[in-house]
Amino acid sequence: MEAFAAESGGMPQLNPEFWVSQIFWLTITFGILYVVLSKLILPKISANLEIRKSQIVENIEAAEKQREQSELNIVEYEKIVQNSKNEAKNYFKQAREKLLKDINLKKDALDKELNLEIQKAEAEIQELRDMAPEKINKIAEETSAGLLHHLIGAEVNSSSISAIVDDLSRKRLDKYYGN
Repeated sequence: MEAFAAESGGMPQLNPEFWVSQIFWLTITFGILYVVLSKLILPKISANLEIRKSQIVENIEAAEKQREQSELNIVEYEKIVQNSKNEAKNYFKQAREKLLKDINLKKDALDKELNLEIQKAEAEIQELRDMAPEKINKIAEETSAGLLHHLIGAEVNSSSISAIVDDLSRKRLDKYYGN
């Protein structure tokens, strides 16, 4: 009979006689679950979500501040680089100007020294040129006196030889200088 009773009743959950007790226990179970979830678990989850949200907002704000600071640093860096380039150009320009000034001073000093040397050389040449006829005349007189003495065997008056050599040399000088 017991087998018959189990077969006739079917599943006890579907038997209307047990519905009231099932609804009661269902309400109590879901009520307790609701209270546990709403009072214990959901507030912790909400608090965690709020903490995460505030951390995300703080991180975004910090990232924005760092971005702005980075942009300011980049602008400052570019200014520093530009100023450094300008200073380097100025240093090179000053160095170049100083070099050119030094070169010009040395060139001027060398030019003066060369001009002095040229003037000295020209003066020496002019002195030698001016003295050359006299020396040539003296050599010609000595040579002529020596030749005449050798050819004739007698001493010739040096003033006569000197007069002849002077006369010939004047004619030659007039021919060369166009006087």
